[in-house]
Amino acid sequence: METLLALVPVWGAYLLGTASPGPSNMAIMATAMSQGRRSALLLAAGVISGSLCWALLVATGLSTLLLAWAEAVTLIKVVGGLYLLWLAVKAARSAARSDSPALQQDARVSVSGAALYRRGLMMHLSNPKAIMVWMAIMSLGLQPGAATSVLPAIVGGCALLGVAVFSGYALLFSTPVMVRGYRRCRRGIEGILALCFTAAGLKLLFSR
Repeated sequence: METLLALVPVWGAYLLGTASPGPSNMAIMATAMSQGRRSALLLAAGVISGSLCWALLVATGLSTLLLAWAEAVTLIKVVGGLYLLWLAVKAARSAARSDSPALQQDARVSVSGAALYRRGLMMHLSNPKAIMVWMAIMSLGLQPGAATSVLPAIVGGCALLGVAVFSGYALLFSTPVMVRGYRRCRRGIEGILALCFTAAGLKLLFSR
């Protein structure tokens, strides 16, 4: 019981960080509204996988070596920043069009599930802040003398929360009401998405 109570703040911190607005959540929302539930769930699966990769990296202690090698962190920031800017350009081009091909049924079918999964995975793996978040979570949960079951409980609990949050966004924003709203406000939504990706990308590129 004491172990469970000690893990509640850890899971709470992860839940707040995961559910708060960010590039990944914005991308899942936009994909759900424009391409449907299946596409959004595939994108969410990539994001969740990326989060688990960083969790395992921190859990095995490899993150310490990575952070000690400044060039590696810089490379991740550059790749991540450029990738987000590329997504921003795609969103901006979509916002500039009067008619979006993403709204056509055949356009939905043509989107590769593997490509959507890779996009979600890349968005999370190219974000070095994910290492910091997981290190903070592990530091909060892995106190001296903690039981061996605490580590898998942290990773497993956060994984379930990630599935619930990201899949929840995919399911919520793929409802008919949200899709109709997207059709009416598509250009504005894509424009906001482009701004979010641009801000996140530039922040990564120019962060120290």
